[in-house]
Amino acid sequence: MTEETLTARRPRTWIAPLISTLVTLPLAFFARIFGMLSPMACDSCSDGQSDRFDASFDTAWPVLSSGLVLALVLLVTSWILSSSRRPTAIKLSVLAPATVVVTYVAFAALIDWP
Repeated sequence: MTEETLTARRPRTWIAPLISTLVTLPLAFFARIFGMLSPMACDSCSDGQSDRFDASFDTAWPVLSSGLVLALVLLVTSWILSSSRRPTAIKLSVLAPATVVVTYVAFAALIDWP
């Protein structure tokens, strides 16, 4: 193999990160919006329910925020690695939207809903 073929960029290495971007960013946006609107679920709660909800929300909100940041890091890393390490980039492209879904499920599970 010549040096030119070894350093040449593979065609269509950008497809997996592009699809992941088109899926991950809207998912993360809606997960963040639903997370931000979730305190409205306890607007008509009694004091005891409101205290339990607030305590659980104070724990769940950092989980949601850090999970969404992790998904963004995975997405950016998949773009960076798409030209040099294609299998790794594809795995990261799949992990980014999966991270958003798992993070939101964990967020919803941590909250003591009224």
